[in-house]
Amino acid sequence: MTEGKPTNQGSFELLPAVDLHGGAVVRLVRGDFRQATAYPGDPVAIAAGFVRAGARWLHVVDLDGARDPGTRQVELIRAIVTGMGESARVEVAGGLRDDDSVAAMLDAGAARVVVGTAALQDPEFVRRLVDRHGPDRVAVALDVRERLAIGHGWAPGSAGMPVEDAVTALADAGVETFEVTAIERDGTMAGPDLALLERAVAMRRGAVIASAGIATTNDLRAARALGCAGAIVGRALYEGRFTLAEALRSLEA
Repeated sequence: MTEGKPTNQGSFELLPAVDLHGGAVVRLVRGDFRQATAYPGDPVAIAAGFVRAGARWLHVVDLDGARDPGTRQVELIRAIVTGMGESARVEVAGGLRDDDSVAAMLDAGAARVVVGTAALQDPEFVRRLVDRHGPDRVAVALDVRERLAIGHGWAPGSAGMPVEDAVTALADAGVETFEVTAIERDGTMAGPDLALLERAVAMRRGAVIASAGIATTNDLRAARALGCAGAIVGRALYEGRFTLAEALRSLEA
């Protein structure tokens, strides 16, 4: 996407998050496995419930694969995708750092993959993915701490680069969708970092999907008002701050 092209194409998309750990759905706080909350229910059924409530996209994160590629939950992800049929599209994130892991997720039926660490380390890797699979099937996660986009599972002390530099380099490599997470707000329901989202949107280098901290339907409307193209929502849905149907109704206004 070239500079100056509109960043919010089409409707604002709400993406329920389905984070997978050990075959179950969990939510972490700031990516910390020591602060994991597991939610009862079969992940395929949970995902299907979101779709029945009106979700057109699901954000599925393989937390095990992010920590150890040897434990990637490919079959569970395939089951989720298959369960959706034609009703919704699934994007998959979590430790996708090489061509084979990306291909495995796309072969499993994912409509889009989300890459993070590898993208920051090597924009040419992302350029190759975009060239091979198309810009609609490759998004980049910009996970931000103290104005720096970092990877490596958000480990303390991880090196990073300024968000604006990361967006510029990756947009130049062909990326058209950025999923922006304020790490300190992830899993906290403390509200999104609107200043961070506004800076990313203002660059006009790609569609920005808001992530982290969303607790109310007002948060969703605030992200949309900034020009975000969508939002990823997790804990607020699982803990009943609002239902997906309520969120979708709030966005009709």
